[in-house]
Amino acid sequence: MSRAATRVIVVGSGIAGLTAALHVAEAGHRTTLVTKDALGDGCTPFAQGGVAGYYDSGDSAAQHAEDTLAAGGGLAEPAAVDVLVREGAERVAELITRGVAFDRAADGTLQLGREAAHRHARILHAGGDATGAEISRALIAQLRSRPIEVCTQTFLVDLLVSEDPLAGRRVRGIRALRDGALVEIEADTVILASGGAGQLYAHTTNPSGATGDGIAAAIRAGAAVADLEFMQFHPTVLATGDAFLISEAVRGEGAALIDDDGRRFVFDTHPDGELAPRDVVSRAIAQHAAAQGSPVRLDARMIGAARLAERFPTIDRVTRDRGFDWAREPIPVTPAAHYLMGGVVTDLDGRTSLAGLLAAGEVARTGVHGANRLASNSLLEGAVFGARAAAAATDPFESRKLLHPRRGSSNLRDSNASGGGSGGGGGANISRAALQQLMWKHVGLLRTHDGLAEAATTLRSWRGGAGATNRTELEDANLLLLAEATASAAVKRTESVGAHHLSREPALIGA
Repeated sequence: MSRAATRVIVVGSGIAGLTAALHVAEAGHRTTLVTKDALGDGCTPFAQGGVAGYYDSGDSAAQHAEDTLAAGGGLAEPAAVDVLVREGAERVAELITRGVAFDRAADGTLQLGREAAHRHARILHAGGDATGAEISRALIAQLRSRPIEVCTQTFLVDLLVSEDPLAGRRVRGIRALRDGALVEIEADTVILASGGAGQLYAHTTNPSGATGDGIAAAIRAGAAVADLEFMQFHPTVLATGDAFLISEAVRGEGAALIDDDGRRFVFDTHPDGELAPRDVVSRAIAQHAAAQGSPVRLDARMIGAARLAERFPTIDRVTRDRGFDWAREPIPVTPAAHYLMGGVVTDLDGRTSLAGLLAAGEVARTGVHGANRLASNSLLEGAVFGARAAAAATDPFESRKLLHPRRGSSNLRDSNASGGGSGGGGGANISRAALQQLMWKHVGLLRTHDGLAEAATTLRSWRGGAGATNRTELEDANLLLLAEATASAAVKRTESVGAHHLSREPALIGA
């Protein structure tokens, strides 16, 4: 007897959401994809870096796992990392089948790049520095050829949760804001793939819509979250104008970070210099810039003008548009908030602590990243765990299981944050800019015990206000909820590890 088709809502249209929606639809189930703005918005299209996990004869999944665990500061979970690297090749092959045009050499073989903390060149790129945009293009084209209902300009407000005295609490759909009105969309299962929360910070590589809506909704619904204190700061963002990321692959090609005297200062901190883990490089840049009173610079002159234009066409164009000829002069760079390693806690199949709710991508805390994400593992994570969440969502038995802690998951814990109720909670009495500056100063790249305590106290005092009614107010309420949860988690993490770095003295890195 064939099983009846279930209805699955996927929230988000990045690589995790698109992958999940395609897998659900191709398994013959009713699929609704809800996205906050238009298809193609969000973080995935901005990803300049590539997809790790394509191994040549001198590399292996085992070595990729070792590099991932090393970068994670001892907090990445081996079981999750094993899934990532073991299933990565299949997901990369799937992306190619779906039409992603990864860069190839003249002989037709896939070109492999190297990025920080990878011991081998194992990273695929597309369009030089437009990998995310190419992946998004190909997957959206696939989406449009499938029987998938797409709801654009639809903002997730809350999860609908039923209370059954026998079955317990279960997610049964979402409440969303569309065309200025609240609507309810019911489903058997919801997959959150709504991305991260870079807008918590004054300086970020994330687009304006990265306000952590999925994590906030999960917190209000009572789902477990963890590791929110681990926000990764990308080391190299152009230090003039709006934040524009300079891909780690530029350093992989040989570019150097230099101070005002032309000295490669990162080697003072780590033997791998510019190719050290991101948290190490970011802190070195911030501390050195503060000491010399001006931004450090990225020197890419040794790569050559022709290679820079060929390998990094987008970066080449933008830097020139902003008045820099990076083939002739070093360019000023600074760190910026980039990727959230924590989020809604899931097991290896995307299940959360709430029945009927799964999560994949940056919104999820899978255990893959630990305290620090290895470069180019995020797109791979979205593809691998987006597919796994879809498989669990479409199995009537698997989707009803609840997350349970895995052995060795000593870092698995709740945030102990509480939400403001249905509808996104109360509106904040402060401006978004004030919240972002507070987070940047005290819960950012360089932290102190006193600064974290001050941030936590200030954020608690900002609770309340009138109920949120429009998208901006709902986003601000989500950011305030996440800011408080992040500061609370950071206060509890008393040791420095990975992206959570505690200093004894205040270290300001700019406003």
